[in-house]
Amino acid sequence: MGKIAKIEYFRVPPRWLFVKITDEDNNTGWGEASLEGHTQAVEGCLDAWAERYIGFEADEIEHLWQMSWRTSFYRGGPVFMSALSGLDIALWDLKARKLNLPIYQLLGGKVRSKLKVYAWIGGDRPADVEAQALARKAQDFDAVKMNATEDLGWLDSPTKLDDSVERLKTVKALGMDAGMDFHGRVHKPMAKQLAAALQPHRPLFIEEPLLSEHIGGIKALPQSTSIPIALGERLHSRWDVRPFLEAGCVDILQPDIAHVGGISEMKRIAAMCEAYDVALAPHCPLGPIALAACCQVDATLANFSIQEMSLGIHYNAGSQDLTAYIRNPEVWDVKDGYIELMSGPGLGIEVDEGMVRRLSKDAKAWVSPGFIGPGGEIREW
Repeated sequence: MGKIAKIEYFRVPPRWLFVKITDEDNNTGWGEASLEGHTQAVEGCLDAWAERYIGFEADEIEHLWQMSWRTSFYRGGPVFMSALSGLDIALWDLKARKLNLPIYQLLGGKVRSKLKVYAWIGGDRPADVEAQALARKAQDFDAVKMNATEDLGWLDSPTKLDDSVERLKTVKALGMDAGMDFHGRVHKPMAKQLAAALQPHRPLFIEEPLLSEHIGGIKALPQSTSIPIALGERLHSRWDVRPFLEAGCVDILQPDIAHVGGISEMKRIAAMCEAYDVALAPHCPLGPIALAACCQVDATLANFSIQEMSLGIHYNAGSQDLTAYIRNPEVWDVKDGYIELMSGPGLGIEVDEGMVRRLSKDAKAWVSPGFIGPGGEIREW
């Protein structure tokens, strides 16, 4: 056993927030608390928790998780849960490294030796998908995801959906599967039209067809489409997930390990999903620590389906990519649409702490983009 001696965080480009925990015996672990567009808020929460948790036993991960949840009074939500994710992942990494085991061995052991993965194409305003899909194919991906649309009005011209169909057809013609992310930017009058238009071309899934606060509209969608419905990146705990499982309106859950309270809560959410015959495809357009944490959980899940990875994602353009900040970037090499499960201790990645510290100096917080409609109105991004 060793008590927590230090909790540090590092804001690093392009938009990530890493957490390092050191115990009194100088054992260390790394976590990721990235919350896109809200870095300063998460840092404030980490400041408060760091002051509070110094001196707690680092091995007692569940005790610290429950304390963070149950003694907060105001709890849940993206900021608290992202901060908790950073701490939780780092504590699992620290404990597994002390034992010289991969984290998945502490979660019951692996049920697979490699993981199906997909990558992004198209950008926030989807374009040039053929060239980008071919580039992904050359990297040995056989599945991709793209934004289904640009920004849309609440009720827009049906012709605005034509390009979405053509992009899907283009990628499918290359022999690749494609998930279509509505990104919550499509409102109900357009969402059901878009789902109907895409259905004949058999996307892998439609993601966030409506914002998660519109559960009534999401519940109605399965009655009008056979496309698998995926969502979950804006659900931040098992309690947020439960009504969607009970309503039977989600086929693929996409929790984000950096937003739901880390490895501990991801494992619990996955077990809930299994009871409802719902697949897990974790959301992760983030950094290498979050992805490594996903992989450790994915390895243990019967209902794992496919893992998002941010290799070459448009947010990383001109900055650090997924292969940065670690000394063993070969863990992200894709072969026939899969990556091999890491076998090293802890998260299975070796963080380049010197690079983290160097690039965190004066790093700016990433600001979420936004869309403005032709009338000057703010639209969903």
